[in-house]
Amino acid sequence: MAKKSLQDLTKSELYEKAQKADVPGRSQMSRTELLKALSNGHAQERPKKGRKRAKATTTKRSIWSGAITFGLITIPVGLYTATEDRDIAFHLLSAKDKSRIQYKRVSSKTGREVDWDDIVKGYEYEKGKYVVFTPEELEQVAPESARTIDVVKIVDADEIDPIYFEKSYFVAPSKVGAKAYKLFLRALAESERVAVAKVTIREKERLCTLRVKEDLLVLETMNWPDEIRVPDFEQLKDNSRISAEELKMARLLIDHLAGEFDPSEFEDSYRQRLEDAIEAKIEGNEIELAPAEAEPATVTNLLDALKASVDQTRAKRSA
Repeated sequence: MAKKSLQDLTKSELYEKAQKADVPGRSQMSRTELLKALSNGHAQERPKKGRKRAKATTTKRSIWSGAITFGLITIPVGLYTATEDRDIAFHLLSAKDKSRIQYKRVSSKTGREVDWDDIVKGYEYEKGKYVVFTPEELEQVAPESARTIDVVKIVDADEIDPIYFEKSYFVAPSKVGAKAYKLFLRALAESERVAVAKVTIREKERLCTLRVKEDLLVLETMNWPDEIRVPDFEQLKDNSRISAEELKMARLLIDHLAGEFDPSEFEDSYRQRLEDAIEAKIEGNEIELAPAEAEPATVTNLLDALKASVDQTRAKRSA
């Protein structure tokens, strides 16, 4: 049987290939986007043991193209994913013969597999009753922000609670929009504020901010206010009295842990150990099991625990 080309594969088959190639952002890609990503050879090389994988640069292909609208100014731009998921992905296998477990789209009525081209979107308004939308109908109700990043307000950055922030994208201009982009960036930087805007990415309208990072605009998608849950915890109503000595020691502990944020100081140690374990398995070596972690000691006297913590952090700082 002749091997299928990428063009002949279904979205499900393309996704499986993207999963194997560790294509970043694959779960949110359309069939066309998966096809482009695989055609561009976005497979990630497995790092050799003991060698850190270099940070990935931005792709040449934008995930969205449109324009920033700022008053009557229009700035043609593209969005580029600013972060990547570096979690190690495992496949599910049969324990008996190590064959891959596959998931199929099966009709609950006929039990037969359904092709992507025969799948439509439906909203269940009553149990078992749906209203169906075609892609054309969904386009008709698409928001005005489908092709624009529409700036609606300029605010101080500290007015926005970080709980609203969702995902980061780099915003880069097209050649014709470079001057207007630089002008907007410089004006925003000098104001020391951020722009609040609306944008539609992958059929979902999102609240977002535009902020300046060095010589680049960064777009942060945000949760809508009604998507953030109201905290309701009975345990926060505890009326235990905090003594002056306890508060003093807690502040002292915070002072000992205080410092400037340097992202290079932090790394995913679990992922590194997992990569080493994978390498050992490939080479046929046994994995050295880490000793069981001791259960955290129950705090019986909060003040004693604070004093011990202060002594411990003081010792680390002087080491």
